[in-house]
Amino acid sequence: MKVMTIIGARPQFIKAAPLSKALKEAGIDEFILHTGQHYDPQMSDVFFKELSIQPPHLNLHIHGGLHGQQTGRMLEAIEQTLIKEKPDRVLVYGDTNSTLAGALAAAKLHIPVDHVEAGLRSFNKNMPEEVNRLLTDNLSTLLFTPTKTATQNLKNEGFSESKIREVGDVMYDAVLHFKPFSEQKKQSILEKLGLEEKSYYLATIHRAENTDNVDNLKEIFKAFDFIGKDVAIVFPLHPRTKEKISQLNIITKEIIFIDPVGYLDMLLLTDRASFILTDSGGLQKEAYFSKVPCLTLRDQTEWVELLDAGWNKLVPVNENLTETLLKTIKQMKETASHDNLFLYGKGNASRQIAEFILNN
Repeated sequence: MKVMTIIGARPQFIKAAPLSKALKEAGIDEFILHTGQHYDPQMSDVFFKELSIQPPHLNLHIHGGLHGQQTGRMLEAIEQTLIKEKPDRVLVYGDTNSTLAGALAAAKLHIPVDHVEAGLRSFNKNMPEEVNRLLTDNLSTLLFTPTKTATQNLKNEGFSESKIREVGDVMYDAVLHFKPFSEQKKQSILEKLGLEEKSYYLATIHRAENTDNVDNLKEIFKAFDFIGKDVAIVFPLHPRTKEKISQLNIITKEIIFIDPVGYLDMLLLTDRASFILTDSGGLQKEAYFSKVPCLTLRDQTEWVELLDAGWNKLVPVNENLTETLLKTIKQMKETASHDNLFLYGKGNASRQIAEFILNN
């Protein structure tokens, strides 16, 4: 059996690491196509090297442009590659433009599509990720869900139970496998930043709903700068966010900006942080895996079980952001115990997915 894996963004590289290993162990031939959506070496190349992922067989080098432009260019190039390589199945991850382009190209050629992280919903179609999720799920043959909530979402939408496989989260597989390596690096990121014995918050902002909204972005950095007077805020700076800050001439004095880091460094930064402040989907889960409280600077999240368990709080971005963040942090500090649940499976999602693919 030959599977074409289509990836293009940092979270997908992480998810692919344990699953590519499982596919190989199952005797499945994998062709890895990198769309190029994340093209900065610190957002792409470092992950393949650090996580020992087989280098992509093909990199399309497609990035930038409007959503329609980017997706259309990917669609054309992926279709040509599918015709040439003739895979038996196509494997896509998550909710990016690469995900949708891969699923649509395969479906048009009548190649079965398997969607990892199916069934996630924010119920906000203004988010491009939500549109990508909905369409990809409807184009897919097998829907691999990470949680009970995702499974129920699909059932509520009328998907046949024969297509749904609740396997758990491949990112949990990755954390369990790579966390020991993050702690064994000769010089840790904490040493480089002088934070070995200090308390700090870890922050990331990259979603369009924040970076493309001038008022939101200014409020976020105003809040971070205020909070940073009392506790260090480490901020790996996404290329898009860096560009927006420069364009808007946003000046901050209290934030420790660093370049994007590899997965092992990010695991360690997450694990040792006191709080996570983010709009990222993946980092919300990684915070939970490390049992670190997370504040999500969005109106909705697709990881609703984290809200229910008390590990995550939504903090909408508005003119009261600084006050709301401080109040929420104080409340979460006073919450001594959280439910310690296995919300994302038992760390064997990758093996289950490989077995399902092999037997379909």
